Amino acid sequence: MTATVIIPARLASTRFPEKVLAAATGKPLVQHVVEAASGAAGVARVIVATDHGRVAAALRPFGTHVVMTRVEHPNGTSRLAEAAAILGLGDDEVVVNAQGDEPEMAAGVIRAALEALGLPGVSVGTAAAPFDVDLDPRSPHLVKVVRAADGTALYFSRALIPHERDAGSTGPGAVSPLRHVGVYAYRVGFLKRYVGLAPTPLELTERLEQLRVLEHGYRIGVGVCEAAPEGIDTPEQYAAFVARYRAPAGSERATGRGAGA
Repeated sequence: MTATVIIPARLASTRFPEKVLAAATGKPLVQHVVEAASGAAGVARVIVATDHGRVAAALRPFGTHVVMTRVEHPNGTSRLAEAAAILGLGDDEVVVNAQGDEPEMAAGVIRAALEALGLPGVSVGTAAAPFDVDLDPRSPHLVKVVRAADGTALYFSRALIPHERDAGSTGPGAVSPLRHVGVYAYRVGFLKRYVGLAPTPLELTERLEQLRVLEHGYRIGVGVCEAAPEGIDTPEQYAAFVARYRAPAGSERATGRGAGA
């Protein structure tokens, strides 16, 4: 299975204004994502889908393929669908939606999502990882997922799932929380179908667009990969990333075990 990775990169952002253009490392933040995605097995090309000429201009020196899309998209998936149409991708072709604020995304994340798309009866593939010791599974900012025995998603939530009824239940069969990693793989035909689906009650309650897929009766495959760093949502997280990027190779900071990893 080979795929086109499309990175939605709108200029506006709330908590960290214009974060995709942050360039304290000498490269825009989104260019780091492009380079990380390019190293994944099965990736044929990586394209940035943006709504602003400043993003396109910032990426031009790196030779990155950019597609200009409309400003008024409700979410990244909708922008991805427009980019796929502009590129003329066929319904059977596979696209991967990678977030434009995850510069340290491991190649295994995309591989896990693509493998999950290959599960029987699955319309979407995504990835999950065990929680790093520095992350709090109770945080509503970190999305959790519970999988069925066949590797498909039962539910995604901002709440801590599964709930451990008896404290310290770590016996045979106990399930540890899995953190959802927001990378999605689809065939273009389903992507077109998805953007035409009506929003659903659980999606609107949790503010998680992947719940629309489940509520409409489609299946999401979830591949498990090694723990991945969080995305960049705040200037503080970006500063920690820059420190890791600048740290000497092999140091604790450079290997992602320092602050903010």
